[in-house]
Amino acid sequence: MNKLRVLLIDDEEAFVTTLQERLELRDIEARVALDGQQGLHTLTEYSPHVVVLDLRMPGLSGIEVLKQIRHQWPQLPVIMLSGHGSKQDAQTCLDLGAVQYHKKPLDIEELVHSLMHATSKGW
Repeated sequence: MNKLRVLLIDDEEAFVTTLQERLELRDIEARVALDGQQGLHTLTEYSPHVVVLDLRMPGLSGIEVLKQIRHQWPQLPVIMLSGHGSKQDAQTCLDLGAVQYHKKPLDIEELVHSLMHATSKGW
């Protein structure tokens, strides 16, 4: 059986590498991009089943990356993360097509549940 493939786009390197390790311990393949531009580039080479995207990053913001993903990969589920976002930010992300919005820090099991739900494949 194929593994669930996740692309993690977040500028907090320690957070995102830890998250990657924790997902891989659950037999979920995860790749990391440390900014929005790198994330969009990685999407062209890697075919994830779902993207986990930080809201606030230097350079391209999570909102801008989300808009580009929606334009180029309209069916790809995107789960947004933020340590500083507001209710309005959450609503904006959902209105732009994110399937879920989580506040940091988040429980790994809650994220895994969201990943499974977003892909609707019951990996």
